[in-house]
Amino acid sequence: MMWTSHPVNKITGTLRAPGDKSCSHRALILGGLATGTSEISGLLEGEDVLNTGRVMAALGADVERVGTGAWRVTGVGSAGLHSPSVDLDFGNSGTGSRLMLGVVAGYPIEARFIGDASLSGRPMGRVLDPLEQMGATYKASKGKTLPLTLTGKADLAGISYQPPHASAQVKSCLLLAGLNANGVTEVGEKRITRDHSERMLRGFGAEVSSRREGAGNVVSIRGGQTLIAQETIVPGDPSSGAFLAAAAMISDQGGVVIEGLMSNETRDGFYRAASLMGAHVGAEDVGDAAGERLIDMSFESADLKGTEIPVDLVPSMIDEFPILAVLAAHASGVTVVKGAEELRVKESDRIKAVVNMLRVNGVEVEETQDGFIVQGCAGAIPGGGLVETHHDHRIAMSALVMGTASQKPISIDDASMIATSYPDFMAHMAELGADLRSA
Repeated sequence: MMWTSHPVNKITGTLRAPGDKSCSHRALILGGLATGTSEISGLLEGEDVLNTGRVMAALGADVERVGTGAWRVTGVGSAGLHSPSVDLDFGNSGTGSRLMLGVVAGYPIEARFIGDASLSGRPMGRVLDPLEQMGATYKASKGKTLPLTLTGKADLAGISYQPPHASAQVKSCLLLAGLNANGVTEVGEKRITRDHSERMLRGFGAEVSSRREGAGNVVSIRGGQTLIAQETIVPGDPSSGAFLAAAAMISDQGGVVIEGLMSNETRDGFYRAASLMGAHVGAEDVGDAAGERLIDMSFESADLKGTEIPVDLVPSMIDEFPILAVLAAHASGVTVVKGAEELRVKESDRIKAVVNMLRVNGVEVEETQDGFIVQGCAGAIPGGGLVETHHDHRIAMSALVMGTASQKPISIDDASMIATSYPDFMAHMAELGADLRSA
């Protein structure tokens, strides 16, 4: 599925943001664990999220699609999960697999976790190690990767744990395990990460405490709590919105409005970084959903300047560095990214993939252990390259956005994985004026 993005002069229009992927995963999981029937609207129907729904159904929840983005989930409640008769296939989803390892750990069941080639190369030790401390057992492939079999316990023990790297997935995994553990499970963060699990757990009736400690955070949950079914509206995804925003910023004539985006300080790092580079970003409050504030945001063409990205923004934009690199390539001057070593263990080694994406299109860039340094092209990205996506949807979308404002078309070797997180990406970009063509 090779696609090519051709340069255009104008990127304009108004779009409704697609449902947030992180919140969509969690809505299906918590609805599947709760007592009663949850109604979910605005769910992102990408493959990653749909796989989470299939997994919850395999574990005993009743998961039914009742319309576009509308789902009805009847949870297992006090009956609990049962051992699945099939492998739990997460496809490409690191979020779904890591969160569900925490869920399964708290029940006396056994489940085999599998995924595609990309997911099977991603490290799971970061969640398996603390889950083992809590009492779960596992048999994993070499390197603690998928495929793996996890055996949970009815009397899982709460622990106090500080992950070596800031990770919302690790925190969420342990909170979900702690929901069914004895005592209190506490997770310390050196740097604050996205807090969707805490917010949504509270929305489903659980007590979750959080306290700041310096630049970090300590989150805890008491075991034995019962979740109650809810009506949940999934807010718009700021990570998906970043691609549309960037397309407007680097366009000769850019003017894009994205409606219904989630506004959350643990997720808005890209927009703050873009503002530091000189982007014109407007925001208007429009309500709330799933415990999250909603805003309409506007973006225009901008004379971007390179900058050093503050390290304290890294956790709140960890998924947006590929598209930030596109802004850096378009800008004048040097952009420096540090403290982003977590990118090494995403769908691809994202530091290396970002560097290759830029280099093959004529951009001067240096790879570092924990980030990269980009010499901007002052609005004249050469382009003309073929980008290897390494089955990484964010690399694929970033390269296609870059091609809308480069001097020569930019191609990607595979676009199939984009559907895992943003199935309407091609249609939305075309609606804004992009010229994207399949081979």
